[in-house]
Amino acid sequence: MLKQVSLFTENKEGGLFKITNVLARYQINIYTMLANDSAEYGIIRLIVDKPDEAIKVLREAGYQCREDKVIAIIMEDTPGCLDNILSAIHGANIDISYLYISFERETGKPVVVFKTNEPETATFLMGKGYNLIENF
Repeated sequence: MLKQVSLFTENKEGGLFKITNVLARYQINIYTMLANDSAEYGIIRLIVDKPDEAIKVLREAGYQCREDKVIAIIMEDTPGCLDNILSAIHGANIDISYLYISFERETGKPVVVFKTNEPETATFLMGKGYNLIENF
């Protein structure tokens, strides 16, 4: 499974810049980033090259953050590919907490990244022939 950094931040002007600035100062490369907001705060999800260091420096900068394990699957760039993955997951009664799409850097292929609380999901998907990645 892939390590993802999840953090909470106030929904204020410059909020994302402050986060990326901390990471840039410590030479931490962001591979993918998802920002969700509400009226008062935002949830930022990052996959970076040095997740343990990112958590350390972000906490030192005052952010509440944690490491989450997520599943990332390289997809073919064809209609229905994501539907097939979700069909397998649905058929196994696996609940997805959230999902987003990114891209694999070498090939440019789409990657679906998602969080589930079912511990055997990665093994199940590998058994179905899906190509899970451990890093970007």
